[in-house]
Amino acid sequence: MPTQPLELLAPAKNADIGIEAILHGADAVYIGGPDFGAREEAGNAFDDIRRLCEFAHGFNARVYMTLNTLVSDAEMARAVQIAWQAYESGVDALIVQDMGLLQEKLPPIQLHASTQCDVRSPEKARFLESIGFSQVVLAREMNLEEIARTRAALKSARIEYFIHGALCVSYSGQCYASFAATGRSANRGACAQLCRLPYSVYTESGKELVRDKHVLSLKDNNQSGNLLALIRAGVSSFKIEGRLKDVQYVKNITAYYRQLLDKIIEHEPQYRRSSDGTSRITFTPDPNKSFNRGYTDYFTRERHHDMAVFETPKDSGEKIGTIVRVSADSIEVKSSVELHNADGFTYLTREKTLSGFSVNLAQRVGNNLWRLTLRDRPIFKKHPQLAPGTELFRNYDRLWEEALAKPTATRLIGIQMQWSADETGFSLHASDESGNCARAKIKPEVMQPAASAEKNAATIRKNLAKLGGTGFEACRIDVGTAAWFAPASFVNELRRRVVQELLEQRRRHFKRLEPGKPEAALPYPDATDYRANVLNEQAVTFYRNHQAKITEPAVETGEVLHEIALMQTKHCVRYALGLCLKDNLDKVRADPSLKERFKPDPLILKTGPNLFKATFDCRRCEMTLHGKVRTHTSLGHVKSLSAPSDKKA
Repeated sequence: MPTQPLELLAPAKNADIGIEAILHGADAVYIGGPDFGAREEAGNAFDDIRRLCEFAHGFNARVYMTLNTLVSDAEMARAVQIAWQAYESGVDALIVQDMGLLQEKLPPIQLHASTQCDVRSPEKARFLESIGFSQVVLAREMNLEEIARTRAALKSARIEYFIHGALCVSYSGQCYASFAATGRSANRGACAQLCRLPYSVYTESGKELVRDKHVLSLKDNNQSGNLLALIRAGVSSFKIEGRLKDVQYVKNITAYYRQLLDKIIEHEPQYRRSSDGTSRITFTPDPNKSFNRGYTDYFTRERHHDMAVFETPKDSGEKIGTIVRVSADSIEVKSSVELHNADGFTYLTREKTLSGFSVNLAQRVGNNLWRLTLRDRPIFKKHPQLAPGTELFRNYDRLWEEALAKPTATRLIGIQMQWSADETGFSLHASDESGNCARAKIKPEVMQPAASAEKNAATIRKNLAKLGGTGFEACRIDVGTAAWFAPASFVNELRRRVVQELLEQRRRHFKRLEPGKPEAALPYPDATDYRANVLNEQAVTFYRNHQAKITEPAVETGEVLHEIALMQTKHCVRYALGLCLKDNLDKVRADPSLKERFKPDPLILKTGPNLFKATFDCRRCEMTLHGKVRTHTSLGHVKSLSAPSDKKA
């Protein structure tokens, strides 16, 4: 019975971080090319991408390149050129959002649907599979039941799902707040992150409910407790968010999920890794040590209240203890955690904002008691709210960061070796975990019997195991007969030959991923107005070929001037504030006069000059933020389209 491959997919800001992701256990990495990669600050030259591909392919690991921004007509030729350069550089798949690209002559490479494609239904996933996508990332908002229904609707396309990292509050690909307010488009990799700003929330009558709270800022995604359930629901690619994250983050989080998936594979023999080799990690992975805003498993199982963090969108760090004494230059802290010089700490002020400080010196002065000498002195002036009873968090562990800045992993491919000898000479056969085989033989001028077969066998094993620097490790060495004395020079030469042949076999047998084969055209099942994100004429043609008439261009044209849904989300401000009618039915039944309080009337969200009207669809449990596009920025023009409502304006 064939086993199902499971893929751990890690982010790579650059080639060096991608290599570290592979070393720490990733089966695949995703990286931006020189342009159109949905992260303006994470572009890479093809020389570096080629270097990453060569390293990854040595482990049968894969490299996926993002080509997932909207493309204007003026940019289309450049985007297609980049697609071909990616293929020629060894990239295994392109991650795509703009359907206009599918009308162009692309290389024979796999296509993966970007999160910006907004896949939250089985119909949308099946449509993408029918036009040639081999892997589809589902919306983070989908739960286990919805994932399972999507898996049942697909024929062969793989399901990818985010398991860790930052959460966009809006459905991906459907957030226009950044462009509307600043001219920076999330669909072009330049999101201004308005969701991380503090908002004041009002009723339509002007009553203030919340002042300057981060009501749209979600905690970070963490699906470590749901991995087996996700596998059984149909997920086969487990994606870590973070193409702008540093190498320490990628090392730590990749190693953490590698260990969790390996435990599942160990106990569930129907699954296997999708790449070769075993990673040896020199530290204990801990997601609490890496940047995070607190963790949530979001909607994977059910809606719950602990999804947003209103106080701050920053990394507060791991809780380490409580202050017991404050002086002019130091504080004493009760903590069972080892603290270090130059660590960084945070605390919440009385206003529930995050403040922080660094320490020069951390001294243990008693049982679980530490004296921290602060850089900011005098403390009473620089941090007047520090007082006994204040909870402290550490968001910078100096020793941890320094340790992860050094080499922290090796990855080796297991091989089995079979030694044999007779009057005709010595021979060595080796095979790797992918089934590649190599054989070598040497015939000395004189074959001498071994004085001690046992000692001879031990020496042969010792010399065959010397695989340092080859990328291999011996998981089994079988010395069939040691009756003939084997000089170390002969053993080493045979080992060198079979290793070289195995490496050549691995290179020769490496297979590129087969691109998906488009089927008979299915009708496009989604929105055909500005939400289709059409920024070029090829996309208009694409949708027309799939029985969809686009009625509006993308907002990035600057031509959609009427009020629109700037953001649609399953995160509900009413629910988070305890004002959800469905969540308070028992209270309303007990006291019907409370019904008016929980009525799902619109709310007004304000941050700086930006004002959004939030409406609530309780049947679908969704919130929509409405507003007008205030920027005069235009990132492209689609001649065949115009926004009908704009003509009337």
